[in-house]
Amino acid sequence: MARYTSAVCRLCRRSGEKLMLKGDRCFTPKCAIDRRGKPPGQQLGRRRRRISDRGLQLREKQKARYSYGMLERQFRRFFTQAERQPGITGDNLLVLLERRLDSIVYRLGLADSIAQARQLVQHGHITLNGQRTNIPSCLVKEGDTIGFKDSGTKTEYYKALIQGIEGKVIPSWLALDKENLTGQVLSLPTPDDVGAKFDTKVIVEYYSR
Repeated sequence: MARYTSAVCRLCRRSGEKLMLKGDRCFTPKCAIDRRGKPPGQQLGRRRRRISDRGLQLREKQKARYSYGMLERQFRRFFTQAERQPGITGDNLLVLLERRLDSIVYRLGLADSIAQARQLVQHGHITLNGQRTNIPSCLVKEGDTIGFKDSGTKTEYYKALIQGIEGKVIPSWLALDKENLTGQVLSLPTPDDVGAKFDTKVIVEYYSR
């Protein structure tokens, strides 16, 4: 499957805000937004033209894609699924994105970023309801449990995670056993629980044209 392999800090600069794509690095002076707040590319010194409504819609959609590390085809597939569900399409989309396994691993504090969480899943270190899975996009349900495979608990990464897990803040709709690093989905998230950095209503407008 194709994936974005260039510098992710460029995505934050292009979006104009921190998307937390590099975990704790985003809180340090090394953050690209703090060092170079301008968009990537050659700066010709000309006044930038006003962004059209379509351009603003595209920017919000791109921010959502960048935040969850998804390419256009996969993101559009999630939007179509949200559109078919009853209720508000934008809220459905946000809940679906948060239900991805890599998103859950990140929210539980088992990874510093969604990209790192995706790598943990793809390398087979994560279990879902006791079964190993290597599909980051699989959707979790209420009551599901997430943990590390037995062999994964012997890695240096796991040992470092045990020491630093106390400082992690876990969302109220998730629970984490910090001694065994086992998480559980207590309930499905609401849009207010997520605190998204993008406007799902604008994304719906973008795909509705």
